[in-house]
Amino acid sequence: MITTNFVDGGPVWLDLGTPDLDGAVSFYGGLFGWQFASAGPEYGGYGTFRLGDKAVAGGMTVTPEQGGPAWSVYFRTGDADATVKAAEQAGGTVLFQSMDVGDLGRMAMLADPGGAAFGIWQPGVHKGLEHVTEDGGLNWVELYVPDPAAAKAFYGTVFGWGTFDVEFPGGSYTTVNPAGTDENAMFGGIVPLDSDPAEAGAGGHWTPYIHVPDVDATAAATQRLGGTVRSAPVDVPGVGRIAKLADPYGAGFAVLRGDPNQT
Repeated sequence: MITTNFVDGGPVWLDLGTPDLDGAVSFYGGLFGWQFASAGPEYGGYGTFRLGDKAVAGGMTVTPEQGGPAWSVYFRTGDADATVKAAEQAGGTVLFQSMDVGDLGRMAMLADPGGAAFGIWQPGVHKGLEHVTEDGGLNWVELYVPDPAAAKAFYGTVFGWGTFDVEFPGGSYTTVNPAGTDENAMFGGIVPLDSDPAEAGAGGHWTPYIHVPDVDATAAATQRLGGTVRSAPVDVPGVGRIAKLADPYGAGFAVLRGDPNQT
């Protein structure tokens, strides 16, 4: 599971790139109750979404030249430069080289061989997310790639992730966990890109799941606030109820209410 007891290779941050930051702030505020605080002009207008006094994500304006609207997942590293080098040697692509973000930390943006972009974060004074797993917080991440076996090899080399195949009705699901842990520390999954029509059109990518108290109500609110239901709410045995959504500008994400019978 995702926790704030951060370890190398685990999810540590989440942020949104959008062409309309004010509109996105209004949308996610209405959907999850998030509030937004800009970090100021010295950080290019980047800011933090908060639930109460706890950070749940970041957000910034992006131009079409910088990329399309999307959520990005960041993984913790103790050495950003070494992780960039490892990713290149494993067949990945460097989208943005390592750089310091003031005294907050050091980051880079990479892409795996399947085209899925992700970030890495070497913490300084900013350690990462402050509210996870519970309502309004990041609960799970999912990787959609054309070749899951190649993805397992890549992330295993870069981060040392372990993997487990979990059996569900209709097939198995590959989960991932940080190096040196077991399946009880799983935080995400790897899924064949062509297995989900709601995700296939985006190419290789990561999808974040936000935990909510009522998936159906959240899907309805998404439409009311101008977003899109990409995949209607559905029960997943042993997991909970999920839906795939997008904000009004096209950034895709998912929501989950965990099965109360699962611990």
